[in-house]
Amino acid sequence: MRRRVLAAVLTAVVAASACGSAEKPAVKSGPGVTEDSIYLGVLTDMSGPFAPTALVRIKGYELFIGELNARGGICGRKIELTTKDHGFNVQRALDGYFELEPKVLGFLDLTGTAMTAAIAPDLIQTRALAAPVSWAAALLGNPHMMIVGGTYDIDVMNGLDHFKRNGVIADGDTIGHIHVEGDYGTNALEGSTFAAQRWGMTLVEKSIPETANDLSTQIAALKASGAKAVVLSTSPGQTALAVAAAAGLGWEVPFLVNVAGYDPAILKSLAAQAVMKQVQVVSPIAPYGADAAGPKAVAKAFEARYPDTEPNGAVNHGYAVAMAFAAVLEKACADKDLSRDGVLRAFQDTNGVETSGLTGQLRFSLAGRPSATQSYLARPDDKVKGGLAVTENLFESDLVKAKGTRAK
Repeated sequence: MRRRVLAAVLTAVVAASACGSAEKPAVKSGPGVTEDSIYLGVLTDMSGPFAPTALVRIKGYELFIGELNARGGICGRKIELTTKDHGFNVQRALDGYFELEPKVLGFLDLTGTAMTAAIAPDLIQTRALAAPVSWAAALLGNPHMMIVGGTYDIDVMNGLDHFKRNGVIADGDTIGHIHVEGDYGTNALEGSTFAAQRWGMTLVEKSIPETANDLSTQIAALKASGAKAVVLSTSPGQTALAVAAAAGLGWEVPFLVNVAGYDPAILKSLAAQAVMKQVQVVSPIAPYGADAAGPKAVAKAFEARYPDTEPNGAVNHGYAVAMAFAAVLEKACADKDLSRDGVLRAFQDTNGVETSGLTGQLRFSLAGRPSATQSYLARPDDKVKGGLAVTENLFESDLVKAKGTRAK
């Protein structure tokens, strides 16, 4: 009974459809599609710095796919994952990609900015659809990339709007932004830049390399500038360093952190108390345990299947990506074309994917536009499963509407 309820609540894939039934409609196929299975690749970091998140995200994929397969799969075929670990090394990622590519229909996971950039040219040649573990707007121009949720700049704008509505910042204030170099930081900075221009604020931005391991100079400079709030588009370790540096100066400034810069492990560090007091995390994906139908049902199913695994937001991320990818495959099945070209056409035609609060409603048909424009706000809390307590459910700010990034 619970599985039937989850199917009804969580997926836009209709169980009664011909594609989801045990029937095998006559369809055009290609790499990764057999009479009985559809193979999808997962190329991720299972042994390097992002392994804790990646391993939990994979369980999110497995959770959705297990439920989907129990309902008959897609086009009468079971979904199978083929996984490779690149250890956050570009050459290992390329080696793993070239091994997987001939065997899979597409990629449910590409982890790492540098790894994704190295693989992207071949994706164009092979026509495979891929879902990178990134919300960088630069990827929106690649018709082979599925970005599930709003981009980094959208999250920053929504988060700053939350701060402004709650009196944390006001027109004319100074705000700071520390961001890593590269697509992640550059895209996030676009959000704070637009907000500052719109509200007549002074923006003091500090760029840091991905390897930076001391942010005390940047924090001291932002404190001296009189910043009323600081945006962090950093790694989780750098987030902890920045907050600890502010605490060391006795500066209780509020921080807005992109979800890529947060890991519940921070709550076991020396910075934990300051993080819980001063940080808000903004995300296009529901935090684990959010009070919406989708996240609640995923949490219940996850804890039943993986009782010994400590959950975090990567569960919902994996589940939502798998749900979106499945919706595209269902469309391709309905069009009787499970070739790579057929999947790409289906991707560009897939709209109105309802995730029951795991994300905003997803739409992939508008080239160069994000698939959703809503965000969650949450505060770190070591007493909450997943390490985040929601402070504002999915919302889209007037700032995002004014910038014209919304997926209409």
